[in-house]
Amino acid sequence: MATDVMVADWIKRIADDERTRDAVRSRGEQTAARKAELVRVHGLRLLADLRAAASRDVDAFRSEFAGDPARDITFDSDPPEGGFIVRKPGTPAVTLALAPRMDAAAVNCHYSFMPAAGLPTREDRFDLMFSDDGDATLRMKHHGTGQVFSSVDALSEFLLVPVFTGRPR
Repeated sequence: MATDVMVADWIKRIADDERTRDAVRSRGEQTAARKAELVRVHGLRLLADLRAAASRDVDAFRSEFAGDPARDITFDSDPPEGGFIVRKPGTPAVTLALAPRMDAAAVNCHYSFMPAAGLPTREDRFDLMFSDDGDATLRMKHHGTGQVFSSVDALSEFLLVPVFTGRPR
């Protein structure tokens, strides 16, 4: 024998709210899984393209100042984490170190500006995040400002200008 139970309206409202929350949570999980797959498939290639563009740009800048030891910038593409390091030894000396964190879909960027005359070193750190904006094209986004870089050339310029000039942003 079946008994029909009348469900109060407030219970129906709460159940509907919970179903809506479940749907939102599911969409969020699907979006996160899609982004993780995009980063896994295309992230290393994007970083390799950035490394190549930055190396090319360092070489081009060095060639503009051939024989000038203050602008003899070095490019090291073999740090243990798989990023790269750019160093300008002249005054003011600058170091930029990029370290990918694929598990966090981010790249740590660390500048060290070493001014002359014994002034303290200035450190500047920020993260670049992998971003896809829902269109399946992986880009880099500055975590602090929200600036999205449409190409590795634009990102290389953004990263290298402070090294080339010796001036923080």
